[in-house]
Amino acid sequence: MKKLIIAGFMGVALFTTSCSSANSAQSSSTEKMDASKLKGDWEVVSIDYDKKFKIKPFDEGADVKCFMNSHWRLIPNNNTGAITLAGGKDCPAVTRPIKFDLTKDNEFRFKKIVDGTKAKANVEGYSLLLTNQAMDQFSLEQNVPFEGENIKVVYNLQRTAMK
Repeated sequence: MKKLIIAGFMGVALFTTSCSSANSAQSSSTEKMDASKLKGDWEVVSIDYDKKFKIKPFDEGADVKCFMNSHWRLIPNNNTGAITLAGGKDCPAVTRPIKFDLTKDNEFRFKKIVDGTKAKANVEGYSLLLTNQAMDQFSLEQNVPFEGENIKVVYNLQRTAMK
């Protein structure tokens, strides 16, 4: 069984613009997802990926399994939020404030906000594709490059509360 440790930076899509509201025109070939439907509290209820790889997403030093049952709070009117890992076993207990953006191409881009810094000072972040959006669920697809191929990781989120 092939093993691989993929650091969060491997899955990082660098973007150099700061996150801002995504009120741009809709692409005619893609159905624009609705950022306002993201408002609230969400839980990762399943993660789909090729289990022969050991993936450590979002530069947390934690296995992708640690993101199961993680809590995501999203506030679209100011594009802020937080991701919380509950911890336990080999998983860290951590809450990371984020700044996010939803582009016209349905990219959910986010960057972690480090204490003592402003969001615009951080130019590195993550880009995932927002899919399967409904009122109480959505999925985020992350393509992690490895040896000329992409390993797809799909995080399926379910609403826990509307805030």
